[in-house]
Amino acid sequence: MKLYLDPGHGGSDPGAQGNGLREKDIALDIALKIRSILRNNYENVEIRMSRTSDISKSLAQRTNEANSWGADYYLSIHCNAYNGSAEGYEDFIHSSLSDFSASAKYQDIMHAEIINVNQLRNRGQKKANFHVLREATMPSLLTENGFIDNGHDVALMKQSSWRQKVAQGHVKGLARAFNLKRKSEEPKTIYKVIAGSFKTKENAEERESYLRSKGIESFIYSITISGELWYRVQAGAFSSRENAEIRLVEVKNTGVHDAYIAAEETSSNQTDDAGYSILGQTFLSPEHMNQYVKQINPNAIELGYYYLEFGEYYGIRGDIAFAQAMHETDFLRFTGTVKPNQNNFCGLGTTGPDNPGASFDTPSDGVLAHIQHLFAYASTKPLPAKYPLIDPRFDLVNRGSATTWVALNGKWAVPGTTYGQSILNLYERNINATMQNLEKILREIKS
Repeated sequence: MKLYLDPGHGGSDPGAQGNGLREKDIALDIALKIRSILRNNYENVEIRMSRTSDISKSLAQRTNEANSWGADYYLSIHCNAYNGSAEGYEDFIHSSLSDFSASAKYQDIMHAEIINVNQLRNRGQKKANFHVLREATMPSLLTENGFIDNGHDVALMKQSSWRQKVAQGHVKGLARAFNLKRKSEEPKTIYKVIAGSFKTKENAEERESYLRSKGIESFIYSITISGELWYRVQAGAFSSRENAEIRLVEVKNTGVHDAYIAAEETSSNQTDDAGYSILGQTFLSPEHMNQYVKQINPNAIELGYYYLEFGEYYGIRGDIAFAQAMHETDFLRFTGTVKPNQNNFCGLGTTGPDNPGASFDTPSDGVLAHIQHLFAYASTKPLPAKYPLIDPRFDLVNRGSATTWVALNGKWAVPGTTYGQSILNLYERNINATMQNLEKILREIKS
C-alpha cells in the first residue's frame, strides 16, 4: 500500500492560528506520528510525505507528486478555525463523489476509528471541492482535527499524548481500510559466540583487544549469574548455528579455547515482558548500532559507544535504549519537535511545538540523561554515584513503575499503546541487519 501523507500548510503559510498555536505545526506533528506508527508496526506500507519539516509547498506540487508516484491513498491532515465557538472533528471527500465510491467507503472506516479516540465533538462526514481532493487521482481524505481557536479543542491540541492518540486513530483506520498486516511475531533463535567470561573487566578488555588484533570484532557486556557480576566477550551473533560454528572455529584458531556458543530466543514484537526487561545486558556493539542508523541516515552522529558505556554502568539494555532514541528522533534526522542542538535523544520533557523539552550540552550528556531516566522507571535502587544526575525529570518518575519496554506504554508515551512494541520492532530490525552483514562476511570468507 502506497500512502501519500500530506501535513497541511507549512513554511510561509501557517494555516489557522489561535491560542499560540499554528495549524502547520499541529498537522506536521500528527503526520510524523502516523508515519512512525505505520513504519514500526505494519508490513508492506510505503509512505511519502509532502513535507517532513516547516517548508512551503503549493497544493499543485502536492497532488502532482502523489499522482506521479502512483499513491494508493491521499491523506491530508489539518485542523480548523472559525470564531472561537465552533469545535470538533470532521473529515471530507470530494463533493463529486457518491456515497458508494472508494473514497466514501474509506471515509466511513477512517471516521469511525478517529472519532473513537480523539475526544472531540463529532461534526460528521462531509464533502467539499478542496484542491487536494479534486486533483488527487486516487481515493483521498482530508481530516480537520479540532478547532485551534476553541478553548476545549486547543487544550487537547497542546498535549503530545493527544496528538499521538489522534495519529493512532488515523493508523487504525488505514489498517482496517487497506487490510494492513502487522509485523511478524514469530520467535527466532540468535546464536552468540562467547569468547570468554571474566570476573574482572580488565581481563575482558585484554581478551577483546587480543581478538581485535587477530581481526575479529568483539565487544564486552556484563551479566549477573547467581548474584555475581561477570564480563563476557562476544565475538558475533548469527541467525544460523552453522555460521556461528564457523565463527567459533575462527575464534578458537586464535588460541582462545574457552569460547562457546550461547543460544537465545527472541521475537520481532517482543511482547513477553519476562524476556525484555529494561534492565539487562547489551547485545549489540557500538559499531553495529552506528552502522545500522547510518544505513538509513548517513549523516547520523555516532552514539553507540555512549549507549553501551552508560547502559553497562547502570545495567540498562543500551542497544534497546538506542532503538528508542532512533524511534524518538526518526533515526537522528530530528523531523519532529526536538532539534539536533538539544542533544535530547529520547524526547525528555517534550510536549509539542510549544515545548520542545530539555537540552543538554553534549551528545554524551543527552545519552546519559536518557539512560538515567530509564533507570528511574526500571529500578527502585538509588542512582549509582559515578556520574552526576542530569536527567531533569528523574524525580518525577514513579520509581520502578516500568521494568519492561512494553510497560513504558502509557508512561513514557501517553497513551502510547504500542510505544514499547515500536521500540522493540526497531531493535529487532537492527539485530537482523547486523546478522545479515556478519553472515555476508562469513559467506565471502567461505567462498
